[in-house]
Amino acid sequence: MSSPAHLRHLLYAAALLRALAVGMIAVLIGLYCDRLGFSALQIGIVLSAALWGAALATLVTTLAGHRASARALLVTLCTAPVAAMLVLLSSDGFVPIAAAAFFGMFAVNGRDRGAIPMLEQALLPASAGDAERTRVFARYNVVLDAGYAAGGLLAGLPTLLESLAGLSALAAMQAALLLYCALYAASALLYARLPPAVEERPPAPLHKLSPASRPLVARLSGLFFIDAFAGGFVGSALLAYWFSESFGASAATLALLFAAGRLLSAASHLAAAWLAQRIGLVNTMVFTHIPSSLLLLAMVAAGDLVLAAALFLLRESLVEMDVPTRQSYVMAVVQPAERLAVAGITNLVRSGGWALAPTFAGALMHGAGLGAPLVLAGFAKIGYDLLLWREFRRVKPPEER
Repeated sequence: MSSPAHLRHLLYAAALLRALAVGMIAVLIGLYCDRLGFSALQIGIVLSAALWGAALATLVTTLAGHRASARALLVTLCTAPVAAMLVLLSSDGFVPIAAAAFFGMFAVNGRDRGAIPMLEQALLPASAGDAERTRVFARYNVVLDAGYAAGGLLAGLPTLLESLAGLSALAAMQAALLLYCALYAASALLYARLPPAVEERPPAPLHKLSPASRPLVARLSGLFFIDAFAGGFVGSALLAYWFSESFGASAATLALLFAAGRLLSAASHLAAAWLAQRIGLVNTMVFTHIPSSLLLLAMVAAGDLVLAAALFLLRESLVEMDVPTRQSYVMAVVQPAERLAVAGITNLVRSGGWALAPTFAGALMHGAGLGAPLVLAGFAKIGYDLLLWREFRRVKPPEER
């Protein structure tokens, strides 16, 4: 059996390689399809197919993941994108490429919310004691954010290959997508080095959650849906649109603004772990999240771009402090054997909320004004925080008992 530190470092390294690939594919997949001559509708179908494939993989892993080892699942889930990308690169037809996107589960939104991070979240607690668990999740999220950001920069590789190697635009993109395959293949090799049995006990199926965990998970899932649905109203694309339409912000300005925000969010993960040691996980989740929602409401009232941007950056320094603390808390308050099933169901619920919200946000912007989704999101998130504190302030993880 590998040491806890060895397990943790393997998961961190594999997650970094995978995040680089995710950050790159999110930028390149649509551009590649456009180079092949696909219409906007066809590109949308390809992107949607990738998201549905990821959702199906998450559902199957949640329901049946207990039947296989985490190592086998992770290796399989990393091998599938490699095979699918090779199929995609060997064809220029719409149907084969849409099918490849589905079976490859490409993370086209720039952040992986599929089955692999679900499995990693279930495994990470086995790599640390209770006192260290939240710091482990904080570092994990920093690694992912850094990988996503660097992967976005790697998406500039085709331009370099065109100018330095004289490749055509299509050939340069294909070379970059081969790098995507290499990154996922390297992740698979790292996951293959995991011990066959990482969990303290074999994972329990979803329908065998303990009587103590079932109501807990049901309440958490309901609250997480509210939070995710509200978060879907203020995704990066919608916020960028709001800045552009409200203040005339250019694409270059928005790129710098969102890059700075991502760096602040990454640093906040470590701050969250430090704070949680002092005031507790639930208090950290709630008492950093409420100010971030108040800053969101203040953004809507801002009269100029400079003030709105400053409020946005302040919000970014707080808004994701609940991410490592939430992951740590959920994994701490259920039995070790239940972690895979609980990570699966809570991730599925959050994915549903994120996917459902943008349509409503667009309708609100059209009918009630550009700032309406932001206002609704702010109040909904404050409501979520207050309900979370009321329901769970007395449900303590082991290190706080």
